[in-house]
Amino acid sequence: MNLYKLNRVLHRDFGYFFFGMTIIYAVSGIALNHRHHWNSNYIIRQEVISVVVPDSNVVKDKAYATGIIEQISGDLKYKTHLTSANSLKIFVDGGSVSVNLSTGEGQIETLKKRPIFNEFNFLHYNKPAKLWTWFSDIYCVGLLILATGGLFIIKGKNGIKGRGAWMTAIGIAIPVILFFMYM
Repeated sequence: MNLYKLNRVLHRDFGYFFFGMTIIYAVSGIALNHRHHWNSNYIIRQEVISVVVPDSNVVKDKAYATGIIEQISGDLKYKTHLTSANSLKIFVDGGSVSVNLSTGEGQIETLKKRPIFNEFNFLHYNKPAKLWTWFSDIYCVGLLILATGGLFIIKGKNGIKGRGAWMTAIGIAIPVILFFMYM
């Protein structure tokens, strides 16, 4: 088997094998690049509420906090709470409730994991560590092989000795230029 044929076979098989990893890193990479526009890990909902605040002399204990929650919704499950002179923050499953104790005005904030993106970001950030780190390293080596081998897939004027050389040079120049622009 000659080198060109071996290169094509490796390029094809590595392309198939690393397809899933490429999708994970591509989708989460785009999401993370735009994290200043949106939260790709969580869907955050905020809702304005108004409650009747009990007498200010009452002890602001768990019963006090659950009484506030019951005015809003029976679905909220109490976890803990914090109080200050004029505010109450109640932590519930999946979010929190904040109430101004002078006015009774407040807000419910709920967090829900964003499907697919949360899981992809978890992997992209290498949170699992251990075996995932090894597989990610293998993937990176595979990408190096794919990138290098890809230079030699096509022969002739559209290959690396012709048009391919220009495209490769441009593909290297753009990151270098952007690096120096932002340094």
